[in-house]
Amino acid sequence: MSGIRSKDTRHEVQIRKALHAFGFRYRLHRRDLPGTPDMILPRYRAVIFTHGCFWHGHNCHLFKWPATRPEFWADKIGGNQQRDRRVREALLAMGWRRLVIWECAIKGQHRLDFDALIADVATWIKSDLTEGEIAGGQ
Repeated sequence: MSGIRSKDTRHEVQIRKALHAFGFRYRLHRRDLPGTPDMILPRYRAVIFTHGCFWHGHNCHLFKWPATRPEFWADKIGGNQQRDRRVREALLAMGWRRLVIWECAIKGQHRLDFDALIADVATWIKSDLTEGEIAGGQ
């Protein structure tokens, strides 16, 4: 697991480059915010997380419970989900808006068109919605 990246993943960089091309300016991985968001847009008081479907236990075709060491994986993924809930509540209490982009929206058999995905992200950033989630089609 030490080889698994938590920052600057391929999908995260892909989204960052596209948002920059749209004219959005952001900060990366601010440690003073709960959960160390992947992208922070201070002008819009918004944060963006790019979640891996496996590591966060997303209910999609990219997530499958491992057959080996089921107790370990249940604790690991369950702990990640609990932490996600705590981070969500803390960010909302601080007045930040939160968007989660799931890995299945970017890769896999049900992925979204990338240009449409970025357009959805840009629309959310400019909106007044406090929360958002973008996942692949089912």
